[in-house]
Amino acid sequence: MELPDGLVAVVKRDCPTCQTVVPVLERLASGAGSVPLTVYTQDDPAFPAGLSPVDDTDLDVSVALDLDTVPTLLRVAGGVEVGRTVGWSATRWAELTGVAEDALAGGLGLPAVRPGCGSRTLDPDVADEMLVRRRGGSLRSRRVELGGLEDEWEAMFDRGWSDGLPVVPPTPARVLRMLEGTSRSPGDVVAVVPPDLVECTVEKVAVNAVMAGCTPACLPVVLAAVAGACTDDFNAHGLLATTYASGPVLVVGGPVTVRAQMNSGGNVLGQGNRANSTIGRALQLVIRNVGGGRPGGVDRAAHGNPGKVGFSFAEDGATPWGWLHEERGLPAGSSGVTLFPGEGPRTVVDQLSRDPESLARSFAAALRSVAHPKLVLGFDALVVVGPEHGRVFDEAGWSRAAVTARLHELLQIPGAELVRGAGGISEGVPERLRDATLPKFRAGGLLLVRAGGGAGLFSAIIGGWANGATGSEPVSVEVAPWD
Repeated sequence: MELPDGLVAVVKRDCPTCQTVVPVLERLASGAGSVPLTVYTQDDPAFPAGLSPVDDTDLDVSVALDLDTVPTLLRVAGGVEVGRTVGWSATRWAELTGVAEDALAGGLGLPAVRPGCGSRTLDPDVADEMLVRRRGGSLRSRRVELGGLEDEWEAMFDRGWSDGLPVVPPTPARVLRMLEGTSRSPGDVVAVVPPDLVECTVEKVAVNAVMAGCTPACLPVVLAAVAGACTDDFNAHGLLATTYASGPVLVVGGPVTVRAQMNSGGNVLGQGNRANSTIGRALQLVIRNVGGGRPGGVDRAAHGNPGKVGFSFAEDGATPWGWLHEERGLPAGSSGVTLFPGEGPRTVVDQLSRDPESLARSFAAALRSVAHPKLVLGFDALVVVGPEHGRVFDEAGWSRAAVTARLHELLQIPGAELVRGAGGISEGVPERLRDATLPKFRAGGLLLVRAGGGAGLFSAIIGGWANGATGSEPVSVEVAPWD
């Protein structure tokens, strides 16, 4: 909008500082300054009396000026703002108006400085409307109008946007607030999402993050997860289409876990933490609503698992092992998300081992059962080491690499135990491998992280889906820094 040249003041009656500066505005209007004064009022068209205020109760001018505070005083030349000050400061008002302080406020008994009040554009009852008016034009997603008698929650179920649980209506205001969690442009393409191979923008991710219940601080993690899931290495299409029970598991590390208020402690793999519960869900909703991947369609899981609603958690980086994503090659000090194609977790109980060798043997025995005790090399595993188990390794000086190496040694299995028919079980490896010694896991196929509650000698194993060229590789993606 083009503003009138001269001085422009925006005020509201419901602001003590605005009332304080009325005598100053009267002096400027009566000719104390060399330029004309225009006053806009946000709440009362008659305030300030005698200054012929311009009615801005619809807030069009305030929105165009992107106001946060009243009073705001601007200087305009040629229809363009050339200076601005907010609140009351005798010195700054004198500089902006070109009127000496004595002539501007002398004898009025005003304080030298007084902070202003929040602009009415920030009032809770109008903030959403103002946000949409300010920035709503940047959104490109299709708008869906609901009938007057439609329940918005039921409408989203009926349209197939839900994973079976209620989703948050993605109103323009909520999507715009979500986008405040990233400096990326809403139109930036994050990934091409399978199975329908649809381009997914930052805005589309934000829409689904709103539906999942994320906060804006979670959005950078979701963006990184979407990018990682849609790589050829992770193979989200194959993971979706398999009849196996697996889905994306997101292990988040680095400073973003604090910013997003993620949980790495008690009940880390369970309910109760908003970020843990919603980040993985947002990824799954993107795959569903953007990529078209739905149960009964491309998603052919025979059983599935509850984690397919969304499975994400923070690891504990305050241990000698540090962050998993850094060990996997991402920069030191960064935030990262590691995507693992996993099934539901199962608990490892060992309440007696107090030396690392004994505990490693317990872990190895439990890991034998991933997928099937007689199937080797085809399935990876993620071990979530609890704090009390982790302390056993720490006190003995065993690093993550040392524990991993020892587990691989303990999981070298004689082929005679694995061949088909051994143990009276038809499942197994071909007879030609009877005399071989086979590792349970391929190199790099065993991932260890630290997380969980401080009490309880427990850890957890998350078995993986088929690995390699026909399956999925774990992928670590850096979470972009935020502004």
